[in-house]
Amino acid sequence: MFDLDNIAAEEAVENDLEEVVMGLIINSGQARSLAYAALKQAKQGDFAAAKRMMDQSRTALNEAHLVQTKLIESDQGEGKMKVSLVLVHAQDHLMTSMLARELVAELIELHEKMQ
Repeated sequence: MFDLDNIAAEEAVENDLEEVVMGLIINSGQARSLAYAALKQAKQGDFAAAKRMMDQSRTALNEAHLVQTKLIESDQGEGKMKVSLVLVHAQDHLMTSMLARELVAELIELHEKMQ
């Protein structure tokens, strides 16, 4: 298992790094999926369910963001971390999930005001 508290880029086995990156992708995707599911609930007028799903979305996004922060800290802006296409892909997933969640929150608020 990859120890997020003691990331040492030069010692990280490539498979372990890929495992961490996949965790970033999975948590980000979960956050985005939950946000869109929350929007669906809001469209149906179930704002309590929408809020619960947005809370779950926030939790998944926090998990992904924690991994990202640890990776950034381990690199210290010195280029220690091997940048791969899958790492770039994971970063893209995280950023689009953050944006989607923010936009969905606004849409849910609009649906609630319209009702």
